[in-house]
Amino acid sequence: MEEQSAFRPWDELIPDALGIIFSNLSLQEVLTVIPCVCKSWRKAVTGPYCWQEIDIEEWSNRCEPKHLDQMLQMLITRSSGSLRKLCVSGLQNDTIFSFITENAGSLRALRLPRSEISDSIVEQTAGRLSTITFLDLSYCRKIGAHALEAIGKRCKLLVSLCRNMHPLDAAGKLSQDDEANAIAATMPMLKHLEMAYHLISTGSVLNILSSCPQLEFLDLRGCWDVKLDNQFMKEKFPKLKVLGPLVMDCYEMDEWDECSDYSDSTEYLAWEFEMDDYDDYDIYDGVWHHEGRMEELELRFYEGIGEDAGMFGWPLSP
Repeated sequence: MEEQSAFRPWDELIPDALGIIFSNLSLQEVLTVIPCVCKSWRKAVTGPYCWQEIDIEEWSNRCEPKHLDQMLQMLITRSSGSLRKLCVSGLQNDTIFSFITENAGSLRALRLPRSEISDSIVEQTAGRLSTITFLDLSYCRKIGAHALEAIGKRCKLLVSLCRNMHPLDAAGKLSQDDEANAIAATMPMLKHLEMAYHLISTGSVLNILSSCPQLEFLDLRGCWDVKLDNQFMKEKFPKLKVLGPLVMDCYEMDEWDECSDYSDSTEYLAWEFEMDDYDDYDIYDGVWHHEGRMEELELRFYEGIGEDAGMFGWPLSP
């Protein structure tokens, strides 16, 4: 009886509970280790239960760009329309952004820093993002006022916008007031706005402040042309916290380079793309009971990669 009371039937937990538990594991563990334990755990990680919130920003910062689309398509498809949060860095094209918006019916938070998406695709698809409340488009160099205007007009629930830029992105530009004015004209519900390192004027900032009465936080670091009177700000906007513009802020160039560039020296494992279509898991049901032999056991899982295994770092299937 004591042994029975100590036993925990983890395989009998409902998939929703398993999804919450597995969310504390690394991406690699969820995709490669958990599915091999038992059928119920495999069902949990191949269904939507683990993918209502997808945060692969750390992985996307070090992965090969050509594999990013594959990962997003697989995980978003698994979410089955229940995706509430997505964090990923460095989207390489408009096609994958369009795919994300096609599956954004439940999306609330979207973080896409350092992405190469264009004004035109944002204008075309912004209507699909009508449920988002948080959006991060920092360091997205190819979008501008047109994209922000489209988002503001169609994303009426948006309360937080991050649109910080790298200091070098302003090189050669005369002004970015059009972005500030687009925000002022279309995003009256904003409570949190970040616009660090923009070439914007005092007038455009005051336009934002008068048009966004609920604003509680405004990041203006590096917006050197903005001159705000402290006494005026305290009296006119007593609940507003402004960061900058005259803040001593040392921008970590080395850190930027490390985050934004893929390095060939990065250890890249092929676990990312061998997760679907597993064989019958009955053959693994007894593996975990032979604890004394685990040190002698080597497991290799192949799922039809075949001749392409080498490109992912796997040895060819014996």
